Amino acid sequence: MTKIKSVCVYCGAAPGNDPVYLAAAIELGRLFAHEGIRLIYGGGGVGLMGAAARACAEAGGMVTGIIPDFLIGKEQAFEHAHELIVTRDMHERKRLMFERADAFIALPGGIGTLEELVEQLTWVQLNRHAKPVMVLNIAGFWDPLLTLFDHMQATGFVNAGRPIRMLVAHHVRAVLPKLNAVVAPLVEGELHGAAEERVLDRM
Repeated sequence: MTKIKSVCVYCGAAPGNDPVYLAAAIELGRLFAHEGIRLIYGGGGVGLMGAAARACAEAGGMVTGIIPDFLIGKEQAFEHAHELIVTRDMHERKRLMFERADAFIALPGGIGTLEELVEQLTWVQLNRHAKPVMVLNIAGFWDPLLTLFDHMQATGFVNAGRPIRMLVAHHVRAVLPKLNAVVAPLVEGELHGAAEERVLDRM
């Protein structure tokens, strides 16, 4: 039975204006540490991304930060990551994130978080990979996006035979059970291996 070993977390370089967002990021980081899940993320030390990584590292967890060189100063590259990879550009950053992760989860964030989330959803919809994609819908943050997706399907722009395959968790404690339920029937090669190489060749 396949189990999640690493999760790529997309989230804001800002903390947001509701303390519940920061609390969720910290809780998620600690959860990954407790469960032995490697946290893969954008390498910054600020906002929700810094909070999740710091919580994971301080709880004894494994953290891989991947950051392009032009963001090292702006996003204050996280000094406590077990592995900090500096890339030439955003494309290389996203490629490595995809390569190293078993699953993807988006916490509250801005345009960059949304762009990374939608890119993964597009690859899944086109059957390019089988890695689960999830939003952590803290305090209903992602409700407007979920409504937009429903609108896209209702207006005929998302084929009912090829729906948007996105998991939704409303609490941190629901994250791993939902992710593991999706990957349990998969063979390891469906998360990593030949299928992944085909996606990487097109990124």
